[in-house]
Amino acid sequence: MYCWKCGTEIAEISGVRKVLRTDTCSKCDSDLHACKNCQFHDRQYHNECRENQAEWVSDKERANYCDYFTPSARAAGTTAKSPTDQVKSAFDGLFKD
Repeated sequence: MYCWKCGTEIAEISGVRKVLRTDTCSKCDSDLHACKNCQFHDRQYHNECRENQAEWVSDKERANYCDYFTPSARAAGTTAKSPTDQVKSAFDGLFKD
């Protein structure tokens, strides 16, 4: 698991225990149980969440009580590409010199 804000690996939680609402990053002190640190967070979806049963959360950077929270394996600054973006990237790659 990585911090959504600074990219620091959170080794003490990764696969060992559940992320608690009160957990914070040891480097930047940002909340870890936040939408931006969840594998379901995706700005292209309704409510910016791919889990359609999750309740709306107003502040995606703050700790919340979402029952669907699952730590994301991606580091800060990286985002999972949507299928549309993957196709566009592949198409653009065809015409590079």
